[in-house]
Amino acid sequence: MPQRQLTGGRIRERRIALAMRQADLARNVGISASYLNLIEHNRRRIGGKLLLDLSASLGVEPSALTEGAEAALIATLREAASASPQPSPDPEGIEDLAARFPGWAGVLADRHRRVLALERTVEQLADRLTHDPYLAASMHEVLSSVTAIRATAAILVDPREIEPEWRDRFHRNINEDAARLAHSAQALVGYLDGAGKADAALSSPQDELERFLLSRDHNFAELEDDVAQADTVIAALIDQDEALQSASARAQARLYLERYRRDAERLPRARLLTAQLEADSAEDAFDPLALSLRLHVDPATVMRRLACRPQAVAGLPADWAHGETRIGLVSCDASGTLLLRRPLEGFDLPRFGAACPRWPLFSALNRPMTPIRQTVRHSGQHGRLFRVFAVAQPVGRLVYNADPLFEAHMLILPLAETMPQSAALSKSAPQGDAPRLVGVSCRICPAQDCDGRREPSILTDGF
Repeated sequence: MPQRQLTGGRIRERRIALAMRQADLARNVGISASYLNLIEHNRRRIGGKLLLDLSASLGVEPSALTEGAEAALIATLREAASASPQPSPDPEGIEDLAARFPGWAGVLADRHRRVLALERTVEQLADRLTHDPYLAASMHEVLSSVTAIRATAAILVDPREIEPEWRDRFHRNINEDAARLAHSAQALVGYLDGAGKADAALSSPQDELERFLLSRDHNFAELEDDVAQADTVIAALIDQDEALQSASARAQARLYLERYRRDAERLPRARLLTAQLEADSAEDAFDPLALSLRLHVDPATVMRRLACRPQAVAGLPADWAHGETRIGLVSCDASGTLLLRRPLEGFDLPRFGAACPRWPLFSALNRPMTPIRQTVRHSGQHGRLFRVFAVAQPVGRLVYNADPLFEAHMLILPLAETMPQSAALSKSAPQGDAPRLVGVSCRICPAQDCDGRREPSILTDGF
């Protein structure tokens, strides 16, 4: 089966594609040709520095050697099967489908991704209709114009005589209010029409920044190496991107990229990857506290570096979900306002309004400098499981006799489904066997009897 293909076979395929002799590759990485032959025939397992040296010599990321392209397809099919109300097919059948009929398997995977995208669009639009400040202002303008026109028209239809001067004035008011109504309605329709388009005009500097980051997958290779003119590189990245239209968005982007560069200096990507591959266990490879202790770097920096690296990563344990590992990240300031959002499939983040108060992100603010690790289940349609890590650390310079300001980070990792959907959910115990139930925001959360609910949900049975 394609899923069973091991790292050695991929090394051999890449070497042959480059027309490189086995002896040359072995000499480049400092091993014998006979040992490389054993590796290529999957008779020796490799990892750590040797894997890094081989991937560098072959000109590919280590993940390209440890994870096949078919792994992502099989993972998507498994996810689609787990989301279906019908009994899930056996895993070997899924792998057999991907191996014998890759075209049809690709169609099924694409349809599943399309359904998930549509579900997210519905949730985002519901959130927008509730909390979007531009939409609220536009609706207020439309209703004000309609009210003014109606009031003026009621005066004109009164059977009593009206002085010509006043009648002309009322007619002029109706004309002006009607023009204002037409303009407001046209702007509102245009805004709603573009709400779901990728290239639509953004309504806030935060939206501009997020579009800028998502277009680069939060990954800026230009700032990873030792950049002598980092300020020049950052200025070029900002000036060349069309998403950053407003001065506020450009200022926010500069702050993000400057922190990105400082993080890259403190924790180079190669050093992080080496620590992950040499971790005591596969789970420790993604535990920010374990990596922090190994690398002597604060946990928040480790979280940001994990979340900004390329998303295809190796070393994930078998009981964690699904081949290609996507990592989510969200941060907030001391007021609870979301500052940075790296979306993760299945763990939706609100675009407008406040987030779920049950997130460990906010618990971290109540316990500064105390790392938190919890298993949570999302209250969305599929109720997926996630392992989350959170910590609140001071920002800015420390000053005598002044309380520091804190910023909290929450790293989000997908977990395989290990318990039935109907399992009891813990609402308080962070160390309990049952996961903690969390949502997006109260407005679109179907969870019942939640102590943290601020407003009724528009959902009853979910999507």
